[in-house]
Amino acid sequence: MHSLVIRNVRPMGGETTSVTIREGRIAGYSEDFGEGAEILDGAGAILIPGLVEAHTHMDKTLLGMGWYRNEVGPGLIDKIENERMQRRVLGIDPARQSARQAVLAASLGTTHVRTHVDVDTEVGVAGIEGVLETRERYRDVVDIELVAFPQSGMLIRPGTVELMEKALQLGAQVVGGLDPAGIDRDPKGHLDVVFGLAEKYGVPVDIHLHEPAELGAFSMELIIERTKALGLQGKVTISHAFCLGMTDQDYVAALITALAQAQIHILTTAPASRPAPAVKRLVEAGIVIAAGTDGVRDTWGPYNNPDMLERAVLVGLRNNLRRDDEVALALDTCTFGGARMMGLNDYGLDLGCKADLVLLDGETLAEAVVDRRPRRMVLKGGKVIARDGTALIAAP
Repeated sequence: MHSLVIRNVRPMGGETTSVTIREGRIAGYSEDFGEGAEILDGAGAILIPGLVEAHTHMDKTLLGMGWYRNEVGPGLIDKIENERMQRRVLGIDPARQSARQAVLAASLGTTHVRTHVDVDTEVGVAGIEGVLETRERYRDVVDIELVAFPQSGMLIRPGTVELMEKALQLGAQVVGGLDPAGIDRDPKGHLDVVFGLAEKYGVPVDIHLHEPAELGAFSMELIIERTKALGLQGKVTISHAFCLGMTDQDYVAALITALAQAQIHILTTAPASRPAPAVKRLVEAGIVIAAGTDGVRDTWGPYNNPDMLERAVLVGLRNNLRRDDEVALALDTCTFGGARMMGLNDYGLDLGCKADLVLLDGETLAEAVVDRRPRRMVLKGGKVIARDGTALIAAP
């Protein structure tokens, strides 16, 4: 059996030890499993499990395509309609673009990704097919989970529901939804489709909920009701959940209690310009909260890199997390929180866990997050896939 020993590492910033990896899994600490093991020096780096990107849109990033001049209107529908047009004008190839993001994310320590892939009557399932190609091609570099995502709505664009079902048949692992009232203007009908597909195909649900304040709270209550009625506790994620940042704190408290009872997960991108869920408050209520970068340099906006340490910093800033233990909490949304949301049972640093690992430079975990230095080493399944911030596999 192939063994790899990485000496002189500090798991989660703790005491210095060695980690032994055998057949792609963590086999022990401070142990060498026989002669002939490959030995690497961790140089005192902090050892963490692979970063988890729990919400992005790999099929439509513009990475490597040159600068896109953004002159899009301010509304959500403006961005949606512009994006549909620009996919044709710019010639965005989902396979090529998702591969570029996958390789860059891996170089930054991300080992697992949940990506929402557009399904609509113009693109059909071409985005799904392209990202499925990337998932297979780069499966030794990063695990990619696909969400069939009706970015342009479902009920307002006849034929989309059938395409969503086709996406699941092709290999999408999660059924997505989008603003049941604000986009489709039929919350019951929208959720009938989303939860009906989830029940038929036995897959989790992940719904974008941009709807603000009371409108978003109304949709959230309907999602909670469906989750409990269908026995999908622990299988549903609400992404963005801007309504949890509304000013009516009594209403927010009631929603948080209901979310916790239904075991619904919350995904935040820690937005600077929108109300946002309060991370500490949700964690204290027992709710799984994960983080994601959302769109990476796409037609929606010029910002974001697929760097989950940077996202941890943004989560910390958005939530006023200043103490070292609070910075560690921000990182948790980008590691264990994302793993819990995605149901990654063999994730972590315990014996037997898959050796998806990152070595970070820094005196403490908080310093490593805040400094965001090039990742010293990234391992996927016990194999080194990146060193000093550079992936060992080329992007197209």
